[in-house]
Amino acid sequence: MTSAFSFKPLQLPSSLEPLRQEARTFLTEAAKDWSGWKVGHSWTGFDREFSREVGKRGWIGMTWPKAYGGHERSGLERYVVVEEMLAVGAPLGAHWFGDRQSGPLLLRLGTEAQRQRFLPLIARGEASFCIGLSEPDSGSDLASLRSRATRVEGGWRLNGRKVWTTNAHLCDFMIGLFRSGGQADAEKHKGLSQFLIDMSASGIEVRPIHDLTGEAHFNEVTFDNVFVPDDMLVGREGDGWAQASGELAFERSQPDRYMSSFPLLPLTIDALRGAGTDDRLASRRLGEAVAELAVLREMSLSIVGQLQEGHSPAKEAALVKDLGNLHEQRMPDLVRELLDCPSSIDADDRLSELQAFLVQNVPSFSLRGGTREILRGIIAKGLGLK
Repeated sequence: MTSAFSFKPLQLPSSLEPLRQEARTFLTEAAKDWSGWKVGHSWTGFDREFSREVGKRGWIGMTWPKAYGGHERSGLERYVVVEEMLAVGAPLGAHWFGDRQSGPLLLRLGTEAQRQRFLPLIARGEASFCIGLSEPDSGSDLASLRSRATRVEGGWRLNGRKVWTTNAHLCDFMIGLFRSGGQADAEKHKGLSQFLIDMSASGIEVRPIHDLTGEAHFNEVTFDNVFVPDDMLVGREGDGWAQASGELAFERSQPDRYMSSFPLLPLTIDALRGAGTDDRLASRRLGEAVAELAVLREMSLSIVGQLQEGHSPAKEAALVKDLGNLHEQRMPDLVRELLDCPSSIDADDRLSELQAFLVQNVPSFSLRGGTREILRGIIAKGLGLK
């Protein structure tokens, strides 16, 4: 049987070890006072000061041309830094989406003016982006979106709603997908366009969506005759579906799709060592978790290599995201199985506080970036089963 999925092995060279140690030294100092609650937010945590500090070190826009504020480093160098950030639960949210998604999209398809204006701001950690895709009436069928962009003199008027928009209440800009032509029922994948939207524009209302923790990093965003100038169209009018689909390969294959719960793992190992017990079952269960993590890491690295070669490994990224979410969501259960660890908010116990946050938050992991059902549909198509 010939596999429809390609996961060519990719080895990180030893020459990247100094960069890893540099990032680890910086993060050890930065993270020493972080609570378990803050660590639990990981890449959704929003901290502009931290992002600006990361930008000063050249760790945002690492692979971008220097002409746009980037540093012309390799995708593997970026991967190393991202791994170290996620391993400690660093608050990346103020720059994460711009660095991972919006910046690369503008680099590939944006106008020269858009690149000159936005990319240096992202690279310095001074501009935060959110992603406007999902809609209340579309469910998991993104292509059925009904939010509309209507051409007017000098630009477009946007009307409609976006939902599950992470950190929309805090971000400066959104790249949103709107229907600029055609009908949602008859031509779902046609007539879609992407726009750069200033979140301070008149007519935008952001409503919080509270989760079990009582917080609201998800939002519903309403657009009521929001004007967007012509020069804020991203790419070509009507090509939005292909553009957004390509963008999702960057979103679904990154280490954040299997490392959101990672900080629990070393804390659990330390707690078991501190207890001085020799529990063979616990060792086996931890070994299984580490083995899963190692496999996911190899798959993710392979996709990084494919992206660097100019490929768009959408089905491979869907597989990594689905398996990675399962791994992330099982981690709090593993802690409950191995430790007498209360899931309580206790500032003096980072493990318990982190566990408390993740128990409440991990159900959302298989929602963000594409629901499990949609991902498995993509995987089934890749296998020729659909």
